[in-house]
Amino acid sequence: MRFSIVTVTFRAEHTFPRTAQSVMEQDYADVEHLIIDGGSNDGTRRLIEQYEHDSNSGQGHGHSVRWLSEPDKGIYDAMNKGLRMATGQYVCFLNAGDKFPSPQTLSEIARKAAEAQTADQAWPAVLYGDTNIVDDDGRYLGPRHLTPPDVLTWRSFLQGMLVCHQAFYARTDLAQAAPYDLSYRFSADVDWCIRVMRQADEKGLRLLHLHQPVVDYLNEGQTTKNHRASLKERFRVMRHHYGLGRTLAMHAWFLVRAVLRKMK
Repeated sequence: MRFSIVTVTFRAEHTFPRTAQSVMEQDYADVEHLIIDGGSNDGTRRLIEQYEHDSNSGQGHGHSVRWLSEPDKGIYDAMNKGLRMATGQYVCFLNAGDKFPSPQTLSEIARKAAEAQTADQAWPAVLYGDTNIVDDDGRYLGPRHLTPPDVLTWRSFLQGMLVCHQAFYARTDLAQAAPYDLSYRFSADVDWCIRVMRQADEKGLRLLHLHQPVVDYLNEGQTTKNHRASLKERFRVMRHHYGLGRTLAMHAWFLVRAVLRKMK
């Protein structure tokens, strides 16, 4: 089983080396690392070229590295480019600054996926796990406040994005059939996850909870920097998938919950 790891970069000379090193250290051999750079004009491209050379010269575990550097229409356009290039059984997005919790992360995920495939005679549609939050220097800050449920369905995201995008390994055939919707600037990842899971439901495919941290996620990004716009857009995504009534009711509960937390 091959993993396609997609890393989107733009002026990421500070954060990309941590991500590249983490992928190179993975002891699972069948990995292709696809790096989609938005035409960086700092040292990012030089770092990518050096990483490609190091990997192809036998350092690490000989993972395949392919990359491109060109202007794009934003992060989700870059992710779509990565999706089109992916040839693995599963695709995951590990952006600049994100990393794997340990060198054995992909080996453990592959083992659990293979066990599930043997039992069901079909590869799970999604492999999902827990998320650690790290700061800009890669220091551990704690677990993500939203935790994945044992049983995940496309309806679960009505309660919020319970699984971090980077902890969501989608079967590549399903992912490529549901490219990111570029009409969303900040929340296309939420919409994409829901649409992948809806395909799984239609095809009767399981979503496998891995019960382990699968990513150290950099606690900064477009969603964090544009929080208000992201919330508005996420409301649009939820209304589209779940209807206006359910979306309004759930947001009312979010508000009540926030008030109760402040009262404690």
